[in-house]
Amino acid sequence: MTPANGAPARAAEAGPHEVESEADAFRRQVDDLVSKTDVLERRVKEVADFYDGKKHGSGGRKGGGGGRYGASSRGMPDLMRQFGVLLKEITSHKDAWPFLEPVDVVTLQLPDYHNIITQPMDFSTIQKKMERKDGTCYTNVREICSDVRLIFANAMKYNDDQNVIHLMAKSLLEKFEEKWLHFLPKVESEEKRQKEEESKGVAATNTSREVAIVKLAKDTDDELNQINRKLEELRKMVVHRCRKMTTDEKRKLGAVICHLSPDDLSKALEIVAQDNPSFQTKAEEVDLDMDAQSETTLWRLKFFVREALERQANVASGKMDENAKRKREICNALAKTTSRRIKKQP
Repeated sequence: MTPANGAPARAAEAGPHEVESEADAFRRQVDDLVSKTDVLERRVKEVADFYDGKKHGSGGRKGGGGGRYGASSRGMPDLMRQFGVLLKEITSHKDAWPFLEPVDVVTLQLPDYHNIITQPMDFSTIQKKMERKDGTCYTNVREICSDVRLIFANAMKYNDDQNVIHLMAKSLLEKFEEKWLHFLPKVESEEKRQKEEESKGVAATNTSREVAIVKLAKDTDDELNQINRKLEELRKMVVHRCRKMTTDEKRKLGAVICHLSPDDLSKALEIVAQDNPSFQTKAEEVDLDMDAQSETTLWRLKFFVREALERQANVASGKMDENAKRKREICNALAKTTSRRIKKQP
C-alpha cells in the first residue's frame, strides 16, 4: 500500500488542555459503557441458561428427590400419626422387649456385636428421630419402615436361626410386614397427591419464571439498543470535535497503517471504503491517498490504528486483559457505522 501526502497544514482549533479534557470525558463514557456491557452479559447468560434448561426438560430448576414430603404437605402429619399407632401395636407385643432399646453390648458381653452389626437400630432410636424438629428427622414413612426392618434384620443376622431372639425377631417382622401391607395404600395415595401438588407448583413456578425471563430479555434488548445509539453518538462526537489533521500527521498515519496485521489492515480499509464507495478494497495492491480522505475518515483511521497497534503490543507482551479487550471492542465499534460494512478478502 502506497500512502500519498501533500495536504496543506492546518492550525489546531482547540488548545491542548481542552483536547485533553474532552479525551478524558470520552474515556469516562467508554468506561461507563464497559460497565453496562458487563451487566448485560450476565443478563444474556441468565436468559440463555433458562432456555437451555427448558430445552433439556428441566424447566430451569433441579429436580428434587422422589418420595419425600415437603413441610407444607397436609397429609404428612396425619400419615405419621397413623404409622405411630402401627408401631405402638408392634412395640406392645410381648416379644418386642429385646428391641425397644439399643443393645447393651457391655452388660450382655457381646464384644463382637459392632463388628457384625454396622448399623444398630432399635425402637427408642426410631421414636426419638420421629419426634425431632430439626433436619435430621424422618422425611417420609418409608424411611421409618426401613429402620423397623433393620431392627429385626440385625437381630436375625447376629443370632443363629435357632436362637430365641432370632425367632422373636422373625415373628415380629412377619407381623409388621402384614400391617405394613395394609398401610401401604395410604402411603402411595399420599405420595401420588404430593407428586401432583409438586407438579402444579413446578408448572406455576416455571410460568412465573418464564414471564420474568421474557421481560428480562426485552429489557436487555432495549438497553443494547441504547448502547448502540450511545456508541454512534460518541463516534460522531469524537470525529466532530477533532481538529484538522496536519500534513505530517497524515504522512505518519499512512506509514503506520502499513504495520497493521492483515486482519486489522482489512478493517482499516473498510473504514476508508465506507466514505468512498469507489475505493477498491479487494485489489492486491491498494493506493491510499491520505489527502483525498475526509477528516471523518482520517480521525476514525487514527483512532482505529492506535487501538490496533496497542493491542498488538499487549498481545505480544502478554498484557491483554479482559477489560482491555472489551474496551477495544467498544472502540472498534466506534470506528464502524451500523448502516454499511464492506468485507475485505484476505
